[in-house]
Amino acid sequence: MSNKFKLFACISALSMMTAACSTTSNATSSADDSSALETYNHAVYKFNNQFYKYVMKPVAKGYRKITNKYARERVRNALSNIKEPIFAVNHLLQGEPVQSGKDLARFAVNTTLGIAGTYDVAGQGWGLPKNKTGFDETLATWNVPDGPYLILPFVGPSTPRATAGLIGDGTVNPVYWATVNDANVHDKIYYSYMAVNAVSNYEASMDLLDDIERNSVDPYSAMKSAYMQNRVGKTTAKDDVSTYDFDMDEDEEDY
Repeated sequence: MSNKFKLFACISALSMMTAACSTTSNATSSADDSSALETYNHAVYKFNNQFYKYVMKPVAKGYRKITNKYARERVRNALSNIKEPIFAVNHLLQGEPVQSGKDLARFAVNTTLGIAGTYDVAGQGWGLPKNKTGFDETLATWNVPDGPYLILPFVGPSTPRATAGLIGDGTVNPVYWATVNDANVHDKIYYSYMAVNAVSNYEASMDLLDDIERNSVDPYSAMKSAYMQNRVGKTTAKDDVSTYDFDMDEDEEDY
């Protein structure tokens, strides 16, 4: 009871901070933003680049070398299937109970007939296509502003609302709740799950990240532009998306 209260209190605080950040961002000049938040973002971007170059990229390349595309797709499918209950909760919070039920049906079908979600049986044979969403989109439907561009250590591009969404989704992750009552099991399973998820995401994004690094005069600006362009569909009507400088049309995953 107390743990749940703390988690949701944290999410609520982050949501309010998101609105505050957005209000502050609109009230200050772009020069002020550049001299404060952008300085921080550039520093974290450099740190993340070193982490990617010397830690995650070698691991991702090793993972790619010992597996084939088929095996990696099975892993990605299984990881995506684990998130179906997260989609279900957020569709319900967004006022879409029918879609929430479809998410749960996908989870049940793919976990059983799809062999732990490694095959998308629900989408291919049952007419239940995947419909991804998250607490970030839920906050958007509640008219919570996106806030300024923000880079998180290890995670990468984000915004205050996206950060709140990331934490919110983590609180309803079935792997977390399935293991939370046993500390020993929880640490082994949950952190192993996070590690596999991180490696899978890095491997899937590796070519895009390398391409941006090689072909962009300013990789930081290119990354920012790609991320903010990808968020256009997640913004609320109150967000001023016209200030974003979009010059890329490639989706950007976590890195």
